Amino acid sequence: MDGVRRTAGAMELKHLRCLVAIIDTGSFTDAAHELGISQAAVSRTLTALEGVLGVRLLHRTSRSVAPTTVGVQVLARARVLLAGADELAREATVGHTRLHVGHAWSAFGRHTTEFQRRWHEQHPETDLRLIRHNSPTGGLAEGRCDLAVVRAPLDLTSWSHALIGHEARCVALASDDPWARRRSIRLDEVRGRTLAIDRRTGTTTLDLWSAHDRPAVEYTHDIDDWLAAIATGRCVGLTPRATAAQYRRDGIVYRPLRDADPVPVHLIWRTHDAHPATHTAIALATELYR
Repeated sequence: MDGVRRTAGAMELKHLRCLVAIIDTGSFTDAAHELGISQAAVSRTLTALEGVLGVRLLHRTSRSVAPTTVGVQVLARARVLLAGADELAREATVGHTRLHVGHAWSAFGRHTTEFQRRWHEQHPETDLRLIRHNSPTGGLAEGRCDLAVVRAPLDLTSWSHALIGHEARCVALASDDPWARRRSIRLDEVRGRTLAIDRRTGTTTLDLWSAHDRPAVEYTHDIDDWLAAIATGRCVGLTPRATAAQYRRDGIVYRPLRDADPVPVHLIWRTHDAHPATHTAIALATELYR
């Protein structure tokens, strides 16, 4: 294993680019022209790669160049590695021209379309991408986004954050549930039902009720699992109004919940690695919620 690490450490991208250029152009002379180096440098670079790997990669004659059996395998892997390196360079170069906003369930709720429309009109130089990721931080901790919309109870001390607004709570019900005919539902009534709760990314906890007066619970794994449990009629769910705006499904209706505090909506980001457009996004989201 140590020998493999030393070999990988001694290998450089220029070695792989040289091998690919020789095969693609068909000669050392043409490879040198394409790479902008001398023919002697091409030869030295290939010899160095063969020395690092300990195998012969090319059959060479005065008229032709062809890969060995091992060379064919190395060439295929070299193309993959070089493509990955090029993609990494592109991402690093254009990273600030693209803003990824993560969310676990419903982005900006009923404001999502307007947020996207205004962003594209006012900031065409920065491409906005909304990413749904089933994690408490909406993909921020996993490196999937630059900032994230968070509603679930979360310790925010590890992140920079801004409160952009609040959302009223709703009760999600099967469309044939007797409560579906009502205009609103009280919080204390829910304790007599089975409540679907997503422990990973949901906003509802049993702390809404006293310790001795809580509803029965069925735990779900994500938004689709949560919706499926409610559609069967065996559960009801509590959720911010954003869910009602983003997930209109056959078989499910939403009714306002009375007597419950609204859900705070935050944008969070990495403290020491903020995207340049972070505060612009906060300002726009706050304006829409206000």
